[in-house]
Amino acid sequence: MLIHLQAAGASFLLDARGPQPPSVLHWGAALGDLGDADLAALASSAAAAVPPSSLDTPPRLSLLPTLGDGWSGRPAFAGPGRPRWRLTEVSRPSPASVLVTLAAEGLLLALEIELSAQGVLRLRHRLDNTGRTAYDLGWIAMVLPVPSRASEVLDFAGLWAYERKPQRTTLRNGIWSRETRHGRPGHDDPFLMMLGVPGFSFRDGEVWATHLAWSGDKQLWAERSTLGPTVLGAGELLAPGEVRLAPGESYASPWTIAVWSPDGIDGLSARLHEWIRSRRAPAKPRPMVLNTWEAVYFDQSLERLMPLVSAAAAAGVERFVLDDGWFTGRTDDRRALGDWTVDPVRWPNGLTPLIDAVRSRGMEFGLWLEPEMVSPDSATAREHPDWILGGADAATWRHQLVLDLSVPAAYSHVLDSIAALLAEYPIAFVKWDHNRDLLEEGSAHRQTTALYRLLAAVKQRFPDVEIESCASGGARIDLGILDHVDRFWTSDTNDALERQQIQRWTSVLMPPELLGSHVGAPTAHITGRRGDLSFRLATSLFGHAGIEWDLTTAPPADRAVIAAWVAEYKQRRALLHGGTLVRSDGDDPAALVHGVVAPDRRSALYALVRLRAAGEAVPPPVRFPGLDPVRRYTVRPLVLGSPPRALQDAPPPWLAVGEVTLPGRLLTEVGLPAPLLTPEQAQVFTVDAES
Repeated sequence: MLIHLQAAGASFLLDARGPQPPSVLHWGAALGDLGDADLAALASSAAAAVPPSSLDTPPRLSLLPTLGDGWSGRPAFAGPGRPRWRLTEVSRPSPASVLVTLAAEGLLLALEIELSAQGVLRLRHRLDNTGRTAYDLGWIAMVLPVPSRASEVLDFAGLWAYERKPQRTTLRNGIWSRETRHGRPGHDDPFLMMLGVPGFSFRDGEVWATHLAWSGDKQLWAERSTLGPTVLGAGELLAPGEVRLAPGESYASPWTIAVWSPDGIDGLSARLHEWIRSRRAPAKPRPMVLNTWEAVYFDQSLERLMPLVSAAAAAGVERFVLDDGWFTGRTDDRRALGDWTVDPVRWPNGLTPLIDAVRSRGMEFGLWLEPEMVSPDSATAREHPDWILGGADAATWRHQLVLDLSVPAAYSHVLDSIAALLAEYPIAFVKWDHNRDLLEEGSAHRQTTALYRLLAAVKQRFPDVEIESCASGGARIDLGILDHVDRFWTSDTNDALERQQIQRWTSVLMPPELLGSHVGAPTAHITGRRGDLSFRLATSLFGHAGIEWDLTTAPPADRAVIAAWVAEYKQRRALLHGGTLVRSDGDDPAALVHGVVAPDRRSALYALVRLRAAGEAVPPPVRFPGLDPVRRYTVRPLVLGSPPRALQDAPPPWLAVGEVTLPGRLLTEVGLPAPLLTPEQAQVFTVDAES
């Protein structure tokens, strides 16, 4: 059977005529409406020439390529017995999906493929052991062909508080392989592997990309060879013996998310964001948050926090989150994880007085937890050393160990502890933290699947409670855990300068409303860098905004500015969280331009961000991507608190006037003269179409 899936200007053409595993004839630009005769002619003519010193049949890359098929690249499948797969069935569960079944001796493999209305491709394998003995799976991955014109690869590295650092190189003959072994994606998660035509950028160039929707160990790779096609591959990284299938058991691989764009990286984001929103749209507008961590740290008591509750309410905060330090014996980060009961010393009447104060002022209450972890100095660890992953003498990380959620009693302890808290208190939000790698060989698969079960169980019992995925910041941001959570903590750093790049690249995959972005204190907790309030506000605005600062220490003038900014956020969050994210392609290497354009393109919000000193006396104009070329728009500066600092004898005349009206084509292609901002400053602009 020849199957053509097409949506949103993208096509996926599959040759599943058998008897061998199916192959991809095309993944990329839409091919139009093709009849059966055209499909058959294309498939027949797609057979390549037979080169010298090779197999005696035309080379063919299937979706399950192995050495036995003549594929000398990284195989998609590894396991004992060298199975020879043969197609047994092809079905169409829906017009946008296909299910292919393959069989080998003692094994049955189902390949699921879907193309969403937004042009996003999802693929996964399900392997069933139909034999009489156990089967040790080495790995199973998805391998997709990409045209040879795609020769530049871009993915990500990083470290704690400095996540999502892009790295780019030319893909030469050989393999560019990224593997993570953290038991979570990690701060250096490759995240989204892109392979594009030379020079592809945010706004231009064809680009193909893959993401593995999985919160454990993974492998992503791009491979180019003189002996076969260029490919992108993705799959779970399994340790030897980690997945052993008893007779009758099955393994479902994580979904591989694959997307193509003719319009650069922003084109990828447009497809991915629309698709994610269609599946995980927030149930209500994203509330303005205040988190207590960088405000009070472990210094918790009703007396200490009541002034902050009042200050938060006065600023217009809608969700007050009590972070680490509320449970029994938790006076620092070296003890008490696993003992999830309210500390009777600091909270003699429980959390009820604080929660009542929060809710009486019109705010929701949220609570920090780190359910997967346990401190060696805790009642849980002392009483149940058999619950600890790797044993009680395992290496500590951040002075803590990991609870093995595959142990039924440990799993029940965690679920019961969370359920008790959510049943006793009106908690609307849980910040679910995960502050260390697993470090136990062969544990990632069982721990990740148990985590997903745990999150699903919590959601089933408490469907209205929102959960944030935090993993010492941004070490667990992926589309696998997104099925169970409502938001991500993007990074532990609230330094606005670092956040600009972290948020820029994390939002390539994730819509901004899912990415927590908080205004910190004037001096950043992690870097020690001081930042102007207007810069911190402009940075936080373009995400799920919040505050992580002891507002009681802020001068009255700053608190008034914060309240005005909160009101601005509320007024514009429908645009910020529902529009199309756009980024300019870097006319000025020392500056960033990014924005959000409304779906009807009648309004937009942009930021010009000066990262460092300009290399020219007069920097290039600010261009506004994504506007309707025909409509006329009025551009105005939006002041957040105080105007950003600029070193200039006079501003551009249009800014001195305060606005200018021009066709969208001119604003996008020509742009407007920029203010001469000093480093670490941002100017926000509103752009509104004429009525």
